[in-house]
Amino acid sequence: MKYPGRALALIGVTAAAWLVWREHPATVLRLLKDAGAGLVLAALVHVLPMLANAWDWRSLIRAAQRPRLSAMLKLVWIRESVNGLLPVARIGGEIVSFRLLGRVGVRPATAVASLVVDMQLTLISQVVFALAAACYVLYHGSPQAAAVMERLAGVAAVAVPVLVLFALVQHARPFERAARVLNQMTSGKLVALVGRSARIDQSVKLIWRQRGVVVRYLCIWQTLQCVGFAFELWLALHFLGTDVSFAQAFVLEALIQMLSSAAFLVPAGLGVQEGGFVVIGGLLGLTPETCLALAGARRIRDLLIYLPGLLAWQVAEHWPASSRQTGVRADRFARARSSR
Repeated sequence: MKYPGRALALIGVTAAAWLVWREHPATVLRLLKDAGAGLVLAALVHVLPMLANAWDWRSLIRAAQRPRLSAMLKLVWIRESVNGLLPVARIGGEIVSFRLLGRVGVRPATAVASLVVDMQLTLISQVVFALAAACYVLYHGSPQAAAVMERLAGVAAVAVPVLVLFALVQHARPFERAARVLNQMTSGKLVALVGRSARIDQSVKLIWRQRGVVVRYLCIWQTLQCVGFAFELWLALHFLGTDVSFAQAFVLEALIQMLSSAAFLVPAGLGVQEGGFVVIGGLLGLTPETCLALAGARRIRDLLIYLPGLLAWQVAEHWPASSRQTGVRADRFARARSSR
């Protein structure tokens, strides 16, 4: 992903620069300058959706291994920062989170299962919110906007059964089956991997069997998370001098989130995010200059929140493991000595 990521980033930067240049850069810069410290406040509001994400992700981890909410908030911060700024195809943050979950005492199978189910439920909720947003534009938008949303709604509607099927596949032990194939290809050298993969499959199934947890995740915490994102967007638009309803901000955020997930290969969504704001914002009646200024406000958020998050990641990687993890290792050592 190193060189393709750099190429996509270069293309994205070029596209973003072209969009700004085409839509009167002086006007875009003036809007950002007039908004001033208000955009900093809007960026700091991003803590609210991160907090909701920390709570719902934490609920997917077994109570005996569940980290503190503050620790989960830090992990969400680091995961978003890695996925948001680095060319890691929106999965590098999950790999980093897996490592850091182990350092706070979460077992590998439980950590992987929580990440897999968190990604599944997030994608499902994004599709549902995108469909709701498309319905809003169909009802309230112009005929041209309605025509565009009809096509997007059709694509999103097709994605729903695919995501449901993806969730159901977890009950067919995909990790264990893949590990067995690899074990056979290596003449039995990966037999330990089969056992670990079977534990991951079991942990994933255990999470999905907790229907109350899954329903609360989708209906409460994911909704609160999207509301937090929309509030951040609405506040930025307010400071940019544009009066929009909260419902319009919610629609814009839901569609941008879906677009960003679809363009996961592009580092930081460069160019894609700017173009998405121009197209989707235009359907809601926003001027191109305002949309590009809003995209610029989102980049300010990235610098204020995600750049320190990368520094926090480096500190966390070199920080001593938690006392809980130390205790787990000590218990394993004691059991190993007593079995001799």
